[in-house]
Order: sequence, then structure tokens, then C-alpha cells
Amino acid sequence: MKATILGLGWVTAGGWGPAGTASGFALAHGELPELARRDVFADPFQRYGRLDRFSRLGLAAIAFALRDAGLEAWQQKRPVGVIADTRYGCLATDTDYFDTVLPAGGSLASPNLFAYTLPNCFLGEAAIRFGLTGTSFIVSGDAPERLGALRLAMESLAWGEEATVLAGCCDLGPPPGFAGAADVPPGAVFAVLTQKSGSGYGEVAIAGDDVFRLNGETICDWSDLVRVALQPDGRRFIENCIAAEKDNRP
Repeated sequence: MKATILGLGWVTAGGWGPAGTASGFALAHGELPELARRDVFADPFQRYGRLDRFSRLGLAAIAFALRDAGLEAWQQKRPVGVIADTRYGCLATDTDYFDTVLPAGGSLASPNLFAYTLPNCFLGEAAIRFGLTGTSFIVSGDAPERLGALRLAMESLAWGEEATVLAGCCDLGPPPGFAGAADVPPGAVFAVLTQKSGSGYGEVAIAGDDVFRLNGETICDWSDLVRVALQPDGRRFIENCIAAEKDNRP
């Protein structure tokens, strides 16, 4: 299976934005930036302020990826899918919600938080915002590389379900006190994939050996994918971002 990467976008501890204009990248442990609506959308978008942190994270990364691919603006709904890997999903939101349930036996339960106690809620928000009508679902698992969504997106393209699919990962990290968590750093990264050849970041493929390769180079996780996509300076870009992030930590 093969697909062309048309665009990339992310929100990580080391920076955020569309790949072409991102402030940096480091899918590593650290504090995620708190993005205001104007950091993501130029036009007024009241729903953004009501979203939980997990949904804002995923929606922002999707917006940046579509912008990087030149597909953010739309006039008519389009059959574009979104598939996302997550380890922790909306557990942080679930915890915040039950913090409003317990004190008064449920009488003060937050309806706004309750609306985002499913990990796929931000996919619906993306569909509404960008007119997407294709396949949309979450892949939950503990694989640290989180490339299951990429595989499924490529299968969807190969089967002809859609001509364009976004694939990515999205995690806030484990809630406080969460035991037995895999070592998955917080952040969200999304790629816009198509089977059509053309400009972009190159061709990602899965061969008979079941290994992902981008432009002929093996990729093991999303950091690898970004590094290879941004070559010839991809490795230096990521290393510099990680170094800068470490220098800025207290």
C-alpha cells in the first residue's frame, strides 16, 4: 500500500503549527502550549473555547495539517476521513467531569464536560468545522509508536473508501495518579494522505515486510515520519527543537 503525504500539522511540547510554518517540533515529554482560538483560527469560532483540552489539542493539529495541505477552506462537504491513535483518550476530561459529579451527588454535574467524555468527540468537531463526511474513528491502544491510524488510513485509501484521509495521534498524557501508563508523550500530529501523486512530502508505503517507509526510509513512529518528511534538514530541525525545549525547562 502506498499514499502521498500532502500536509502535516502538530501541537507538541516543542512547537506547533502547519509543517511549513511551524514554530518547532518535539513529540516528547513536557508542557503542551495552551493555544487560544486566534492561535489556530483567524475567524471567530466560539465552539473552540467550549472544547475540553483533549478536543482542542486534536482539532488544532487537524486544522494545521489541512492548512499545510491547502485544504482548510471549503465550500461543499467533502468525503475526507479522519483516523486517530490515542493511548489515554479523554481520561483527563472524564476525571474533570466526575470531579463535578461527586461533591453534590450529581446535582452540579457539568453538562459541558459531559459532552466531551468520549475520545472521538474532537473528530466530530473537525467534521463540522471542515465539512468532512468520510470515515471517522479512534484507535485505542498502548503501542508507543501509535502508527495504527496511519495503517488504517492507507487501507481506507487502497479500498477506495475515500480519496483523502487524515491520520494521526493525539494524547494529553496520563491523568494524575494514573498507574501502569505506557511511556507515551503528550501532543498531536496529523498527516493528510491521498493516493493521488503530486507535490507534498513524498510517498509513504507498507511493504510485504510490514514496515513503514517514507521516501524509501524506514519510519518507526510519528517523530520519524516528521523527520523524514522534512528532509534534508529534518533531523537537524527536530534535534534543535528538542534541545531548545530542554534549555527552556526550569
